[in-house]
Amino acid sequence: MNEDSWALDNFGGVGRLFPLPNLVMFPHVVQPLHIFEPRYRDMTADALAGDHLIAMALLRPEWEHDYEGRPAIDPVICLCRIVADQKLDDGRYLLLLRGLTRGRVAEELAPEKLYRQARIELTPERFELDLAQSRRFRGELSELILPHFAGSDNAAAQVRDLFQGETPLGTLCDCLSYQLPLELARKQELLAEAEVGQRAQKLIAALREVLPSSGSAGASNRSFPPDFSLN
Repeated sequence: MNEDSWALDNFGGVGRLFPLPNLVMFPHVVQPLHIFEPRYRDMTADALAGDHLIAMALLRPEWEHDYEGRPAIDPVICLCRIVADQKLDDGRYLLLLRGLTRGRVAEELAPEKLYRQARIELTPERFELDLAQSRRFRGELSELILPHFAGSDNAAAQVRDLFQGETPLGTLCDCLSYQLPLELARKQELLAEAEVGQRAQKLIAALREVLPSSGSAGASNRSFPPDFSLN
């Protein structure tokens, strides 16, 4: 059993919430974080002294009016594990988080710490596709994305490996949803979809809207292909 599996098997049901306004975290990906606010320094210290788990959440619109308090968050979160950490001399932290699984906030707990905590119900991924459907969705995603990486050999190779290797469709969708230039609301919608086939269909629909070839409004102000990295 690896450390990620052990952490999930031993998750006690209460998670430390780290809400951000500009990041939707997904299972299977790695995200660097710079922790500098006092409440989140405390959160990090507690996580490192315990299970190394943090629940990444997306702040809902108008969070600015109550950022120092408890602004509303989307209830669907990504439970993550700290896989690398460095504490700086002034108390800040540099972290690498790896997304483990989806979850849903069932109830926020009364304030006992500087940071927020909640009871979290983990949401296992569901796979209701047959092999033919899975291959079809994989092919559609490949046809949509690969042509846009033709001028970048390194990125093209990484993306091609995703499609041609043994990466499961759910993992593929999560990696693409994290990396590609989708609106935060669409990313959150993809995070909220636990069933792999529905997630793949939603991702395909979203990509048809934003890829430059679609001619859709708003596509011109996004960078595509992105600076792609599987971390």
